[in-house]
Amino acid sequence: MIALASLTDTADKIVTNFGVDWPMFIAQSVNFTLVALAIWFFAFKKILSTIKEREKQIADSLKNADRIKLELEETQLKQKETLNEASLEAKKTVNKAQEQAKSLLEAQKEEARLEAEAIIAKAKSAMELERQNVLKDAREEIASLVVLATSKVLDRELNDDERKRFTQQAENYVQQQ
Repeated sequence: MIALASLTDTADKIVTNFGVDWPMFIAQSVNFTLVALAIWFFAFKKILSTIKEREKQIADSLKNADRIKLELEETQLKQKETLNEASLEAKKTVNKAQEQAKSLLEAQKEEARLEAEAIIAKAKSAMELERQNVLKDAREEIASLVVLATSKVLDRELNDDERKRFTQQAENYVQQQ
């Protein structure tokens, strides 16, 4: 009991020495609470939602970049398969032409060789054209994604000069790889 009285006495001395004005203290506490709530609802909440949206956009951009990378790898695998198939087909055609050439006279032998070379040239030309088309499509897709991701990250629309510059840089990067 004595300890409680001593504690109460000490609290009264602190209030008296520091001059705590209870009505003013309560009014300031209410004002502080109102200001804190106003800041929370009108500013801080919007800032947090904007940060979350940007994090989501960045995550989506990274997912798209990974997806495009996988698609590019798949395209390269398909290109290799096409090249292998065309090479096998060309080899089969050459072997067939060589077998026919052995059984024919010297004149027919020369004709078959020329025909086989023409087929190989066409196959190589077709493979090169397909490879160039695939690379061109990949470069254009990557360049457009770079421009899109840049405009999303910068959170503004890019002008024509910026689009051209980012597209050119993306194409240069893809060519170096």
